[in-house]
Amino acid sequence: MTSVQGTDVDIPTEDGITDAYLAHPADGAPRPAVLVFQDAFGLRPQLRSMADRLAEAGYTVLVPNVFYRHGRAPVFDLPEFIDPGARPEIFEKISPVMQALTPELAMRDAGVYLRWLAERPEVADGPVALTGYCMGARLSLLTAGTYPDRVAAAAGFHGGRLATDTPDSPHLVAEQITAELYFGHADNDHSLPPEQIERLEAALTEAGVRHRCEVYEGAPHGFTQADTAAYHSEGDERHWAALLDLLKRTF
Repeated sequence: MTSVQGTDVDIPTEDGITDAYLAHPADGAPRPAVLVFQDAFGLRPQLRSMADRLAEAGYTVLVPNVFYRHGRAPVFDLPEFIDPGARPEIFEKISPVMQALTPELAMRDAGVYLRWLAERPEVADGPVALTGYCMGARLSLLTAGTYPDRVAAAAGFHGGRLATDTPDSPHLVAEQITAELYFGHADNDHSLPPEQIERLEAALTEAGVRHRCEVYEGAPHGFTQADTAAYHSEGDERHWAALLDLLKRTF
């Protein structure tokens, strides 16, 4: 097993400093980069452990705190085990912060993260891969369409609002995408109803994007996050297999 080095880093942006977690094989040799977009609960030990697992597989991994405008991580006071059903007030604090991160701001930040990675000695030359969870799946899709020359592959898991009827819906960037995409959807996800799944599939197909979209039967929204009540071990392992397979094909 590859030994991993994990470091907290600060990345200057136009609006402040993004605190982030960087993980890579301990030898420091240049590796393909993977940019990981958080779920709504933010940068925390669970996401650091996921970054470490990707680094063990041979990648240099960056997980930025995309909510940095509201403070350094952890932005929210979260329990070790997150169960929104038991503590509904969690989302009362999270929802306004999520809504404040507009697509315009998020994509401005994504450009900063991509440029920062390109300048790191631990990152190999060439385009990067993306993966995102929950709201991060939306950021992954938007980034693939906004920076097509920098993104070779993009994945998203249990994403919500990927193909809405609003003018800033992420699926509308499909025509700009050159990367290969993979989406693992949660089953019966109120944030991604069947009509949005169909709309996303149609947009990617019509744009000629190489992609695969799958619904993970029985896996609830949030199924990859082991520190939450939504965790679904079968769906999580399927996610890892699909993600690592995509990265292996890409790099």
